[in-house]
Amino acid sequence: MPELPEVETVRRGLERLVVGKTIEQVRVRYAKMIGTGVDSFVHDLPGQTIERIGRRGKYLLFYLTGGVLVSHLRMEGKYLFYPDEVPERKHAHVFFETTDGGTLVYEDVRKFGTMELLRKNQLETYFTARKLGPEPTAADFLLPPFVAALNRSKKPIKPYLLEQTLVVGLGNIYVDEALWRARIHPARPAASLKPAEVKRLREQIIEVLQLGIEKKGSTIRTYRNALGEDGTMQDFLQVYGKTGQPCARCGSPIEKIKLGGRGTHLCPHCQKAR
Repeated sequence: MPELPEVETVRRGLERLVVGKTIEQVRVRYAKMIGTGVDSFVHDLPGQTIERIGRRGKYLLFYLTGGVLVSHLRMEGKYLFYPDEVPERKHAHVFFETTDGGTLVYEDVRKFGTMELLRKNQLETYFTARKLGPEPTAADFLLPPFVAALNRSKKPIKPYLLEQTLVVGLGNIYVDEALWRARIHPARPAASLKPAEVKRLREQIIEVLQLGIEKKGSTIRTYRNALGEDGTMQDFLQVYGKTGQPCARCGSPIEKIKLGGRGTHLCPHCQKAR
C-alpha cells in the first residue's frame, strides 16, 4: 500500500503534470470507486481547472475551481498522464480528459481506490470524521500529545501507529523501520514506553518518512510515481523485507512475526519484548 512518502511523491508529480489544466470530460469504467455518486462526478468536473494538488495523510487533494477531489490510492492505485493518445490499459478505471488533449488516467489493479468530490468547506469535517492525527513534521507532530495518547493505551505500539490517529502516513513498511530505528519491539504496549523511548520514536517517525520522501518512496511491488518512475527507498530499508538477514546494527538475524494480522519485521536483539 502506498504510504505517505509514496503519496507525497505522487502529489509532487501531479503538481508538475496537471496543475493549470482544465477538465473537458470524465469517463468512469468502475463506478464503485466514486464515493459521492458517479453521475454528479462526471457532470460536475468538466469545465473545472486544477488549481493545485494537496495531501492530507495518505489522501491526495485535487483543488479545483469549484471544489476538491479527494483521492485515496489504497493498495495499488496510481495516476499516469498521457499528453496525447492513451494506450489500452486493462486496469485503467477513471479518465480525466483535459482541454489541451491530454488525459490523466487512474489505474488500480485491485479496484480498492476511492474518489469523492467535495465542496471546499466540507474538507475539515471530512477529515475530522476520520480522526486523522497530525502530519509527521516537527511543527505538527508534537511530543506532549503523543506522550499523553500512548500513556492512555494498552494497545501494541505497531497496530496503534497504523491507525493514523497518533500521526498520519505510516503503513507497514515505515512503522517497521521507525520502530527498528527507535529500538522498540512492535508488540510493546503503548503505555509501557518510557519517556525517552517515546521521544526517540517520534524523532525516528519524522526522519524515516522524510527520508522516504527524499528517495521518492519504496517500490516493493507495483508502486510508480505519476511520472512512471520507481522509488529508491527500498534500497535504504534496514528491516522491512530483510527476514533472515543480519541486522545492520548488531548482526542478529532479522525476524518476521505476525502482529495484528500484519507481517512485522524486527531485530530480536535490538528490539526486546520487555
